[in-house]
Amino acid sequence: MHSNVLDYSVDGPVCTIMLNRPDSLNSFNRELRADLLKALQAAETDSAIRVVILKGSGKGFCAGADLGEGLDRDIGNELREEYKPFLMAIHNSSKVIIAQAHGCVAGIGAGLAMACDIVVMSENAYLYMAFAAIGLIPDGGINWHLYKALGPRKAFETIVEGKRLSAQECLEHGICNQVVPRDQLEKQVRERAEKIAAGAPLAQAALKAMFRGVGDLDLSQAISRESEIQQPLTESEDCRNAIDAFFRKEKPVFEGK
Repeated sequence: MHSNVLDYSVDGPVCTIMLNRPDSLNSFNRELRADLLKALQAAETDSAIRVVILKGSGKGFCAGADLGEGLDRDIGNELREEYKPFLMAIHNSSKVIIAQAHGCVAGIGAGLAMACDIVVMSENAYLYMAFAAIGLIPDGGINWHLYKALGPRKAFETIVEGKRLSAQECLEHGICNQVVPRDQLEKQVRERAEKIAAGAPLAQAALKAMFRGVGDLDLSQAISRESEIQQPLTESEDCRNAIDAFFRKEKPVFEGK
């Protein structure tokens, strides 16, 4: 797809979406909000794609909303109609989506990263809650993510004091999966993406579906939900072929069937 504000590329089973407004630290204007949704939809409908890498160009991942657009408009409607769709597209996608985060991960950029399934941060990356500095609360799901990751007291403190969380702090609190040197970020994320892409796409999609609601279930409900999701997987060609490969002591090839 063509865009003036992001780059979309596909290499084998891995799609890379790069926010490309480096002069504004990839902050979100209306065009980027619309084009990111289109890019995620394009990746979702491409059966050859199994993993999506989401990253930013230039010095940082994403500085949040572009304040140059001003705030004299219906922000509530904008959040619902322009931000929520691409965040939910990540959440509801059947693909594994990896955030490759370096430098500034601020405002809605933090919400974007935390919406992804896996977050890999460079050592120079940091999560910045800039909202208090301009008299706002976090949006784009950030309150939910931080409450879940940090607990109510630490999350409140981080937000109300406008704190920065270093990449190492994010790792310690489970906000990210891995911290790597800046010059290794691209290589490490690509290797992780290719490893995941070689896995079972039906099972990965099912795992995402399971994880969307498992935190709100009790144990009995979780077991029942697992049984519902597991049944069609056991009937898939991928599962049968993988079991055959296991007995032949061969590496399985998953085709998503």
